[in-house]
Amino acid sequence: MAIVAICTIVLLFLTLGMGLWIGLSLVTTGAVLMEVFRSIPTAKLLSQQIFNVVSTPELVALPLFILMGEILFHTRLAENLFSGLRVWINRLPGQLLHVNVLACTVFAAVSGSSAATTATVGRITLDELDKRGYDGNVSVGSLAGAGTLGFLIPPSLIMIVYGVIAEESVLKLFAAGILPGLMIAGLFMLYIAGVSLVRPKVTPKSDEKFTLSQKLKGVREFGPVTSLIVFVLGSMYGGFATPTEGAAFGVLGAIIIGVCQRTLTISNFGKAILSATRTSSMVFLILVGAVFFSVSLGFLGLPKFIAVQIAGLELSAFQLIVALVLFYALLGTFLDGISSLLMTLPITLPLVLQAGYDKIWFGVFIIVTIEMAQITPPLGFNLFILKDMTKRTIGQIAMSALPFFLILCLACLLLAAIPSIATFLPSIITTDVK
Repeated sequence: MAIVAICTIVLLFLTLGMGLWIGLSLVTTGAVLMEVFRSIPTAKLLSQQIFNVVSTPELVALPLFILMGEILFHTRLAENLFSGLRVWINRLPGQLLHVNVLACTVFAAVSGSSAATTATVGRITLDELDKRGYDGNVSVGSLAGAGTLGFLIPPSLIMIVYGVIAEESVLKLFAAGILPGLMIAGLFMLYIAGVSLVRPKVTPKSDEKFTLSQKLKGVREFGPVTSLIVFVLGSMYGGFATPTEGAAFGVLGAIIIGVCQRTLTISNFGKAILSATRTSSMVFLILVGAVFFSVSLGFLGLPKFIAVQIAGLELSAFQLIVALVLFYALLGTFLDGISSLLMTLPITLPLVLQAGYDKIWFGVFIIVTIEMAQITPPLGFNLFILKDMTKRTIGQIAMSALPFFLILCLACLLLAAIPSIATFLPSIITTDVK
């Protein structure tokens, strides 16, 4: 069995190193292993897994949520968020640096993608903060950290994928991400406030004050998007809609907002559809490859072998969690979030369940660890996005994001110590909507 494990690692690195797409790398590795070590009809197994993936009802929500985010991405959402939020938080310690965190939190609830959240919010906030004299390191670091919330704040694309693979309720996973997401956003804001108090030069001196009328105008600017979020999530948690139906309502609401704001043109709508198609195709290809890879490993008995080896180490539940944090942080240096999740879930999920944690908690935990990987060099996606936007080096951006990486580590430990942070809201959901 050790030979199988070694061959698996070698084949994965070889195919990925050759530049093969991740989904195809997983299929290739699984197929070669099955042909060499098992006499099972690989082509039939692959076609069966492809059918199972594309016919899963829960996955219909995936392209719809992607389309909703893309439609709002091509409108004035980021501009309205910045101008609407700044009038309310200008007097807080840290001032407009909090806009990065709050805008990312709001956009995460309509995007579901970390990369899209970082890029959309960063296009507006970084230039504005730079013009007003804010410390560039804190501006870039806070955006890198807060952009990762796109994975955790519902509706999250990666949560849908996890729910399908782990056979867990997507609705309950969405609920599980709310409190941890708000907790992490709050920790980010506390850090920003603390830094600005210790180092006043981080923020410029400002005596700018806003009237009640200006604040009410600010509400009108970010109110439509907030209302869309409440409507979509409320329809699901209230038992009136499934996640798929909620996603469809979200697309309709995004179109209405774009039309009412006169920012959604036929050209922009076409670009949104094309971009959503590309993203959905990429995700489904990775998903098909990962499912086939997982099934192949199951036939080979590799997950059970690794589980036995780790069990022999006699790690406590907390030691296992710390080991997983380090493992996923390392894995994130060369793989994207969805790939990391799908490649390792067949091995790590049984270990965590055996340690006494449940699927919903682990879904939130693993997503937070994947968020850490988004700002881990050399291949953290958020780092590359900010590199193009700021012309800084990957190393400089990673150092700016380091405090927020450590905050995400703290969030993982808090989730391990207090699992109810993730499990409380799902436990009170009584609806049968899946």
